Amino acid sequence: MSYTISEVAKMMGVNPSTLRYYDKEELLPDVKRVNGIRIFEDEDFGWLRVLNCLKNTGMPIRKIKRYVELAKYGDETLEERYELIKEQRQSVLQQIEQLQYYLQELDYKDWYYQTAIKYGSEEAVKRSKHRASLEPDKIPVSQEQG
Repeated sequence: MSYTISEVAKMMGVNPSTLRYYDKEELLPDVKRVNGIRIFEDEDFGWLRVLNCLKNTGMPIRKIKRYVELAKYGDETLEERYELIKEQRQSVLQQIEQLQYYLQELDYKDWYYQTAIKYGSEEAVKRSKHRASLEPDKIPVSQEQG
């Protein structure tokens, strides 16, 4: 089946201009053109998913371009492409770890405000001793919601 740039953009949840930009940057090497109009086929979706993944996980455009360029050479670049994917995967794992760290703080604040609202005052939940630390606060074990 064939799809227009607008149809693909809608399916991907991006603006058509994003796909035009990808095309301008030569990140869509196999997309066909009919009378100058980009036509996407079913087989393009695997590539679009990878491209979307790399972009949305923060891979810089220059690295995505490198990946695209390597892909053009087929099997002789398998190891190089694998290295780029491994690097990006490690980057995503580090992002997840960092977000989990911040989620602890948000969980504490969620508990903090729920408890303060329940008792009508922040005084009900303030710690008796202040500690200087950049580590996330912890919900008191006896107060955890479950």
